[in-house]
Order: sequence, then structure tokens, then C-alpha cells
Amino acid sequence: MTEKFRLDNHISLVTGGSKGIGFGIAKALAEAGADIVLVARNEKDLEQAQDKLTQTGRRIWTYSFDMSNVEKIDGMFAGIVKDTEGVDILVNNAGGTRRGPAESLSTDDWNFVINLNMTAVFALCQAFVKERIKSGKKGKIINIASLMSETVREDNAPYAASKGGIRQLTKALAVDWAKYQINVNAIGPGFIQTDLTRALWENEEFNKWLAWKTPWGRWGSPEDLGNAAVYLAAPASDFVTGHILYVDGGLLSTFGPSSW
Repeated sequence: MTEKFRLDNHISLVTGGSKGIGFGIAKALAEAGADIVLVARNEKDLEQAQDKLTQTGRRIWTYSFDMSNVEKIDGMFAGIVKDTEGVDILVNNAGGTRRGPAESLSTDDWNFVINLNMTAVFALCQAFVKERIKSGKKGKIINIASLMSETVREDNAPYAASKGGIRQLTKALAVDWAKYQINVNAIGPGFIQTDLTRALWENEEFNKWLAWKTPWGRWGSPEDLGNAAVYLAAPASDFVTGHILYVDGGLLSTFGPSSW
């Protein structure tokens, strides 16, 4: 059974893979046997991530690229395919947000979030599947959804819209591309402890709320998401497609504790 969770002789591309959730996923995939392509904006972060991942014994490639440059994604991906001779697993992790009251958000803020979180994801998925069709090989796509694919916090309209869109895009691509043996799934992280969420996990009141609201009573870690990604990337999930796997400690499943 354990071989069903191995990724030897596979190459995985992780966007936003130099730190945080993306790095946690890339590390887990490497430990499962995959060679790793990291795409991120900051070259220093990429160098540090490469140094750490090289310790797994896998081949590591890095590419400094801003995923908001949607019109250049095809060229970027073509260069990766040329260097690696093909990508088997695509993890769309890069994303961002612009917060504020919906009534005062600019269309520039709206377009930035939708472009990065949805349009860029679709463009890279499309580039990936075209190469898979051409090569006659199957593949796995893992998108990163969110708790806000299902529910919403205030002052996050563009982000919530984009992640709701990722949920439906994942299902649509799964239906369209099953005939090419492409599995398309998504992971919906709960509250994950990373540098980006430091202000929250260092906030005592927020931590109390999170422990109260989450049945498992703790923050998630990038490792929790990496474990889920290995399953969705590996042969063990070959009959799973169009699924959103929420890794949230049960948060979406409850109103909160029954004792007050």
C-alpha cells in the first residue's frame, strides 16, 4: 500500500513555493519522492528554499516569476518544460488579497485579486494540460482553495469571490479533463501558522477564539497541508477528482462548542 503514496520519478511544480504553505507542500512532495520546481517572486527566498529542499536528495529547480503577469505564463511554463522534460503534478498555491469594506474597494483592487487568484490559476492549468495532452501523459492538479470558498469574513469580498471561484473552477476542470486522465482537486486550508499569519497567532484573543471554534483546538501547520497534497498527488487518489479537501481541524463543521 505504501507505494501508492510514493511520487518517485514525478516532477511537481509549486507556485508560491518558497515559503509558508507552498514550501510545506513542496517539502512533503519531495519527501515522498518527487523532484520539485519552485516558482516565486523573491530570488533570495527561492535560494533559501532550494538549499533546504536539496537536503531531501531530490532535484530542485527555481524560477523567479510574478504570477500576476498572466500573459507571460505560457512562456514561463514552456521554459520549465524544456528544462525538466515535463511536469507531472501542478500545485497552484500563489495568491494574494486586498482587504477593505466592499463599498469602498477600488476596481483595481478587485481586478488584482481576481487576476492573481483565479485568472493566473486558469492560465497555468491550461498550459499544463495542453502539454499533458501533447505528451500523452496523465497528470495531477492541486489548487489551493480556502475556508472562504465556503464562508466569509468581513472586508474580504475579492478574496472570497476568487476562492469561491477556485472551488467551482476545480470542479469544472475535473469534469472537462477527466478524459485526458488529469485529476483536478483542491485543498482548503484552515487557519495555518505561517509568517503571513503571525499577527493573528501572536494575538492572545484571536488564539482563544480559534481554540474555541476549532474542534481540534489548534492552528494547522504547513505540514498538515503537505500531507494532504501528497495524497492528492499520489496514485492513491487516482479515482478522486473535483474534490475540495478542507484541512481545517473541523472548523467548517461546527457552530462552536456545545458548552458556553
